[in-house]
Amino acid sequence: MTARSAGSRAARGRARGAADTAGSHYQWVVLSNTTLGVLIATINASIMLIALPDIFRGIGIDPLKPGNTSLLLWLITGYLVVTAVLVVTFGRMGDMYGRVRMYNAGFAVFTVFSVLLSVTWMHGTAGALWLILMRVGQGVGGAMLMANSNAIITDAFPADRRGLALGLNQVAGIAGSFMGLVLGGLLAPVEWRMVFLLSVPIGVFGTFWSYRKLHDTGIRRPARLDWWGNLTFAVGLIAVLAGITYGIQPYRGHTMGWTNPWVLSALIGGVVMLVIFGIVETRVAEPMFRMSLFRIRAFTAGNLASLLSGMGRGGLMFVLIIWLQGIWLPLRGYSFTETPLWAGIYMLPLTVGFLVAGPISGWLSDRFGARPFATGGMVVAAGSFVLLALLPVDFHYGTFAAILLLNGIGMGLFASPNRAGIMNSLPADQRGVGGGMSTTFQNSALVLSIGVFFSLIVLGLAGTLPHALSSGLVAQGVPAGDADRLSALPPVSVVFASLLGYNPVQTLLGPNVLDQLPASNAAYLTGRGFFPALISGPFANGLDAAFIFAIAACLVAAVASWLRGGKYVHTDKPTTVGTTDYSCPALRGPEAAHRGSTTPGPATVRVGTRGLASDAAHSAPPSAGPDAARTGPPGLREDRQHPTKDSTLKAYALIVTAQGYRPATYSMTAGGNGHPAAAETAPRMNGQIAGVVRAASPDRPLPGAVISAVDATGKVVAHTTTDRDGRFRLTGLPRRPYAVTRAPGPTAPPDGATLHLTLDGMRS
Repeated sequence: MTARSAGSRAARGRARGAADTAGSHYQWVVLSNTTLGVLIATINASIMLIALPDIFRGIGIDPLKPGNTSLLLWLITGYLVVTAVLVVTFGRMGDMYGRVRMYNAGFAVFTVFSVLLSVTWMHGTAGALWLILMRVGQGVGGAMLMANSNAIITDAFPADRRGLALGLNQVAGIAGSFMGLVLGGLLAPVEWRMVFLLSVPIGVFGTFWSYRKLHDTGIRRPARLDWWGNLTFAVGLIAVLAGITYGIQPYRGHTMGWTNPWVLSALIGGVVMLVIFGIVETRVAEPMFRMSLFRIRAFTAGNLASLLSGMGRGGLMFVLIIWLQGIWLPLRGYSFTETPLWAGIYMLPLTVGFLVAGPISGWLSDRFGARPFATGGMVVAAGSFVLLALLPVDFHYGTFAAILLLNGIGMGLFASPNRAGIMNSLPADQRGVGGGMSTTFQNSALVLSIGVFFSLIVLGLAGTLPHALSSGLVAQGVPAGDADRLSALPPVSVVFASLLGYNPVQTLLGPNVLDQLPASNAAYLTGRGFFPALISGPFANGLDAAFIFAIAACLVAAVASWLRGGKYVHTDKPTTVGTTDYSCPALRGPEAAHRGSTTPGPATVRVGTRGLASDAAHSAPPSAGPDAARTGPPGLREDRQHPTKDSTLKAYALIVTAQGYRPATYSMTAGGNGHPAAAETAPRMNGQIAGVVRAASPDRPLPGAVISAVDATGKVVAHTTTDRDGRFRLTGLPRRPYAVTRAPGPTAPPDGATLHLTLDGMRS
């Protein structure tokens, strides 16, 4: 009874899957759900930046206390490090076990850890460590979402609409990183736990929705996990990113920790482990990181451009937050408790630019390719960084907003076509691992940018900040000894204070010094004007260096993007029903098998009609089962049974539907050991069928037609739709040779309503 119930549930699940994926609306279900998943994952990557002041106050952590800098950095970077390390592994597992299965699990994991973050009850260091650990768990779920979303979209959409779909998904992801700033500023002042609670209802809804509506339509490639590759990659990348995180912290009187033996060991050891990882990946049968994909120029150039643009974009977020929260807004009269919210609001033009340019460029790249838009976007972004470098620290907001809008447009022009170009370049069975590799570059860029931009700003501050701080304090009546003590404050602490919208003077001077000063001087020192005005000059030096780096990164990204070549979409060789694999005469009938005739060219095969009587051709249900298994290959008479040499012969129904047409069916047989029906010899196929669907009168290609392969149990094993030229490529079938013929039934006379199917290299 239990087995019967389980079988019934499985059958209902297959029927539901077939119904869900049968129409073109399924593509938009996929896009909506995956965009929601990526959006919530990227919002959580940046929401901490704005919410940190309220979180630190909520759990009782002093950000300037020695040792707490590490807690702050790991709250920011822990999530990013985990996603960067795990996306390739989860992408590979998606190729092996099902991309939708991994994606669904990711939504559930992300939701569980969001709940655990929102119920934090501890305080002090214990509370901070709990948040860091839960953020790591949340990052695991985020990695599962980000690793498989692009591959699921690529499986669902035809090549001529992928750019728009991937563009919308990519723009939502990047825009989410900026939306997180606004949401963090809105929610954290009300209740800091709401920063994490925001993800819970979205996660619950997304988990249920993805479980009910998403289905694996891509190719699964059974393989073993590359344990050595996973281990060496994880250790190497974590070591490098951890070394960068600690390298920007002070060490034994040095401004930063790049001379710290632990940091040097982590960086050098991490690089060595990554080199070992590269060697391992060239020697294992089923590598986690497909080095061979780098032979695809569009893939390599796109990922290099993505890495460099990510470093420029990630650093920009930190620079703008410090600039707005720590300097510009306080000088405009905003209290430090208000600056997080308003910093997010004043950065909205950047998000608007993304949202405007991203979908448009993605749609255009479907027609013209990724190169002109991705390259042009990086040039525009570099120009916006030049304009930002020319702005004074105390700028006029209208000019600043216009430059941010320009930067958002440039990044939006780049992001959508670049991601579509990367995914289009991948073989169908490598989309999960390839998408994971691409996301690794993108997420690693954010962590690398933190190290680079913080280092450049700290170096800029180190030269002039001590003198400016000492002279400014003495001018307000602070004793020279106390002023010199404060002037020794590590520049990185000043950067973090600015990042948190925090004035450290009151804490560092203490009540003993402040009580000895005139009331007006003490009020000025602890108010919102002194500290921002004091650091604005030294901060400008760091800004110049940071923007020069961003300009260089964007220009190199533009060159890399241009070198990707023209429009390129990877197409697997159509050998299943293709030109080369029909050299076997038996596939064209018994007479041809004896004569050894040559391979015929493409021809049109009538597979369906519209507006016919109930007994017209193909009015019978799809033929999939033992009867279909006896149906001969093309060229054989439909009323004659032909022997097979393979006892494990598989049978499928090939179903073609189009709006206004009666569903048309073909019988499709596949040999289990390389021998199809009536075949003497045949090469093993690659699990694909390619062709074109056409309407008879007027003779025209039929876009949007749905082609599905259904096995004997009623399960849809492969599914696709025709593109604007009526062409299709049905992938995901077992790697066997196939023979395709019309389903048994009466033949209708040809008329103007007839629907035709042309299979590449096959004639009926």
